[in-house]
Amino acid sequence: MSVVVGYVPTKEGRAALRRASEESLLRRTKLIVINSSRGGKDFDANEAHRFETELLAVQNQLDEAGVEHEVRQLVRGNEPSQDLVEVADEVNADFIVIGLRRRTPVGKLILGSNAQRILLDATCPVLAVKAAAND
Repeated sequence: MSVVVGYVPTKEGRAALRRASEESLLRRTKLIVINSSRGGKDFDANEAHRFETELLAVQNQLDEAGVEHEVRQLVRGNEPSQDLVEVADEVNADFIVIGLRRRTPVGKLILGSNAQRILLDATCPVLAVKAAAND
């Protein structure tokens, strides 16, 4: 079994990673870190390099903390919610950890909500965490 976390380099993403790391250590299970991007014309080489650098830092942080882990950067054209749910099913995850941020009602309507899709589509429990005010 494992814990799957959706990670983006934001305060919400860092909060999710922190909590998922804690849960993995407590449960003595593997942490699967997923960074999902849709790709396409808006995803250029500079952005790809920035994400690779950020994910390398995440790997180093998890190594130092003694967390067994795997980091996957997915650029398959899927919505991040779809990638997280599919990976969680693939690895038979104990649960998924996601970070939440406050959004306006119009923002939710226009942009959709990855968190909502994950909550509705996941076959395992989902732990949603908020970033602390000082993050």
